[in-house]
Amino acid sequence: MPVFVVIIVFSVIFYLYYKVKSFQAKTPIEKKWWNAKSSIALGLFVAVFGFNRLFITQTTVSIIIGILFIFVGTISIWTNFKAYKYYSPYVETKKESMEKGM
Repeated sequence: MPVFVVIIVFSVIFYLYYKVKSFQAKTPIEKKWWNAKSSIALGLFVAVFGFNRLFITQTTVSIIIGILFIFVGTISIWTNFKAYKYYSPYVETKKESMEKGM
């Protein structure tokens, strides 16, 4: 389905963007925050790839692999979203302190 392909392409683009931003981060907490965002995009890629796999062919092996990908992607999205929420206040505080210092 073309919708899944578009989501897959955008999730890979966001993954690469966030990964580059994590390499450019100056503080370790900001690096972890960007890594969490990139892992969310990667989890979305894996989950949507699993959904796409379910619609392409209907063999038993394909269905099992698709369900496995959906499960792994969903767990990755969930755990990294929790990490993103955990690091967000620290990054916000750091940005505010940087703006006040200027």
